[in-house]
Amino acid sequence: MKVIASFFRWAIILFLATSILTVVAYRFIPVYITPLMVIRCFEKGEIKMHHHWVPMDNISRHMPVAVMASEDQRFLLHHGFDYNAIEKAAVHNIKNKTGKKRGASTITQQTAKNVFLWPGRSWVRKGFEVYFTALIELIWSKQRIMEVYLNSIEMGDMIYGVDAVARYHFGKTASELSRSECALIAATLPNPIQFSSKAPSGYVRLRQRKIEHEMKFIPSFPKEGEDINPNTTKGGIYHKKR
Repeated sequence: MKVIASFFRWAIILFLATSILTVVAYRFIPVYITPLMVIRCFEKGEIKMHHHWVPMDNISRHMPVAVMASEDQRFLLHHGFDYNAIEKAAVHNIKNKTGKKRGASTITQQTAKNVFLWPGRSWVRKGFEVYFTALIELIWSKQRIMEVYLNSIEMGDMIYGVDAVARYHFGKTASELSRSECALIAATLPNPIQFSSKAPSGYVRLRQRKIEHEMKFIPSFPKEGEDINPNTTKGGIYHKKR
């Protein structure tokens, strides 16, 4: 029993040390490969994929606003978990047991899942997601979280990151994307394999228009080092300064 206890103790110490060191390293270096990318390659039986890492300065200023409007409107205010959204999702799911379940994952949680974990809905994976979410919120800035998110998220069939989808779906770089195109990309994020920004369905176009409307109430994303002013908020949604 002592041998088993010692083994588990050292395994936990090793996991904590390597995970913290990895998160610290990714605070500064690009994330070129993620577990999901590897899994998709095995599923497809091929190594070919489209992924171009670009810094935030080379991404359209509309893109972070679009994903916040679509995925996480309180991203700049919470510390990894949006408890208001979690409560609303829980109430919705209890009342609609047979209908479509509503999620409450923040951009930080999605980043933790995309960069460090595997797809799935098990409690074990969710536990690791909570751990990595707290860790990157502690070590990374909001700007770094958004930069990694926009560069690592799946945006199409074997397409990862905003620059890759910009090139293969719109024939331009990430910095050249228009406000409407950013909203269209964000509209596919619930399921970028089913929904395409290259050949959008009527449903995706509807989501695009809704996101464009919501973007009116989201301020420009702050650059690294700029203050995040909570006084510009109202009702949990950002409002631009006049």
